[in-house]
Amino acid sequence: MAEAAPKTPRQDWADAAEQRVLDAALRIAPREGWTSRTATMAGKACGLSSGETELLLPQGAADLATLLSHRHDAQALEALADVDPKALKIRERIARAVEARLAVAAADEAAVRRWAGFLALPANAPLGARLTWRSADVLWRWAGDTATDENHYSKRALLAGILAGALAIRLSSGPQAALAFTDRRIADVMAFEKWKATTKLKPSRMLEKAAGALGRIRYGLSTRD
Repeated sequence: MAEAAPKTPRQDWADAAEQRVLDAALRIAPREGWTSRTATMAGKACGLSSGETELLLPQGAADLATLLSHRHDAQALEALADVDPKALKIRERIARAVEARLAVAAADEAAVRRWAGFLALPANAPLGARLTWRSADVLWRWAGDTATDENHYSKRALLAGILAGALAIRLSSGPQAALAFTDRRIADVMAFEKWKATTKLKPSRMLEKAAGALGRIRYGLSTRD
């Protein structure tokens, strides 16, 4: 695999500035919401003008939402660094991965509540779907998944649904309820996979198209995905 090209000083500055602005936004969002105003205020808190903030985050709140999701994905992988997925059963790997992802989101809970509300708006639903899909992909890759057929998409679609539901329950009912929900959903998925293997069920053309459409969510307009 070819090594990634080294970043330019400009790219390094932009990456560092994005993270500083995101840190500021996490302090502002609980009271101001996840809005373009929050992005502007966060930039100002970091010494940036409105123009500089717009240049750094041209999509404002949407860019901040993407940065937070990507940060939480990376933090979940850091939390899982000492876990050997090969020593666990598949269902245990996914349970640990979801638990880690929920834990890092909970660390920013006040801001994440406003972030989740922002992504629940109809206009932002495609972005929310892309971010959840990416999170599912990151966790499946950690779990060792190498599927390249329709299972690649179906696994990520199923896990994306678990992640979205578990986060909503975590925010409304607490960690134990979220983990119980995760365990139930994983059990349902495993039962379906066992039944599918037993009956030698093959996905219909309709399901293949649906899985493909879900997979293409990750290739949306956002250049940060």
